Amino acid sequence: MITVVGTGTGAPLPPGVLAGARLVVGGRRHLDAVRLPEGVERIVLGPLAPALDTIEEHVGKDLPVTVLASGDPGFFGIVRVLAERFGADRLDVRAGVSSVAAAFARVGLPWDDAVVVSAHGREPRTAVNVCRAHPKVAVLTGPGAGPAELGSAVPADRLLVVASALGDPERERVERVTPAEAAARDWGTDVSVVLCLDESRALGAVRTVAGGRAEPPGWALGEDEFAHRDSMITKFEVRALALARLGPRLGDLVWDVGAGSGSVAVECARLGAAAVAVEKAADGVERIAANARAHGVYVDVVCDIAPGALAGLPDPDAVFIGGGGAELPAVVTACAARARRTVVVAMAALDRVPAARAALTGAGFSCDGVLLQSSRLAPLPGEVTRLAATNPVFLLWGSRIPVSDHGPEEGSEEGVAL
Repeated sequence: MITVVGTGTGAPLPPGVLAGARLVVGGRRHLDAVRLPEGVERIVLGPLAPALDTIEEHVGKDLPVTVLASGDPGFFGIVRVLAERFGADRLDVRAGVSSVAAAFARVGLPWDDAVVVSAHGREPRTAVNVCRAHPKVAVLTGPGAGPAELGSAVPADRLLVVASALGDPERERVERVTPAEAAARDWGTDVSVVLCLDESRALGAVRTVAGGRAEPPGWALGEDEFAHRDSMITKFEVRALALARLGPRLGDLVWDVGAGSGSVAVECARLGAAAVAVEKAADGVERIAANARAHGVYVDVVCDIAPGALAGLPDPDAVFIGGGGAELPAVVTACAARARRTVVVAMAALDRVPAARAALTGAGFSCDGVLLQSSRLAPLPGEVTRLAATNPVFLLWGSRIPVSDHGPEEGSEEGVAL
């Protein structure tokens, strides 16, 4: 058997857990904190592959192995890797308290509605986007993805709770700081987890829309779910295909350019992505903010004209461009230069299609599209039904080869996030 023991957040090792072990594997801080029986081989975890090979040698000889890990080793931890390599039936897991649970406990907050993301061994942009989109986030940190990096990128109104050396009676610290304060400090290597909180929403686990109605399920919501002006809103048939091509998901950042009512931005936020809506009309900006509040999501609203408004924004994973005047080719070109994955363009005017298509292909994107022309059921007197045609809309989308993040190698709770 391989005994996997969670430690490091204050709980002592279970009695006798090291008795009989012939190999003990763990991080240096875990190994230095215990007294190993005489003659026991030990491996300090760095890259996982050599440690796994040594574990396999011992397992093949039916020699007992103990693995020490941080907190709960089944929570963003080494249990996943060990189960895939050796089978879950070979594991005897002794779970400790995860660093996330410990951090929320220290500040007296429930965390059943929190979003947890690991930034260990990967670029921090995914964690940052989750912090932008959600009111209660726990980030497992790592080199180059700690409080300073988060503080320099998350909204200024967030509260960061930085939990360092959790469980260590001498070095543990739990500090509440603003993003600016976090960005200005050198935090060292003891940080276990950072909580990013929107205090105005952090205790609200259930989302409701205006008037106390339950949040509507699904996506591609009807136009009546959004405040809009003179039917100036992306119709739900168009929005459904646009969302399918945008593919918004947790950790993504989506721009909604020429946002109008912000229906696309709000739907992307409902699906877990961080969303930025760019709208030039002041009344439109107010409408977008109201729609976001009504659906219980956060949308960053920028009142400015594209493409100039885009220069100061973080790079998006996907972009939706609505409407379109004479500046449309320049907007598409600017968005394609920044988008990591997809650009979707909706146009009512036939004359705009060739220029938008040329802008996408000129930026090195593949390009596909469709003319959407739907007819909705509409009642007539006498309990009969007719088909009411909606205005046709051209939807173009361009895609580039997706950018993939590389996972980490260390085997602790903070190290393996799949």
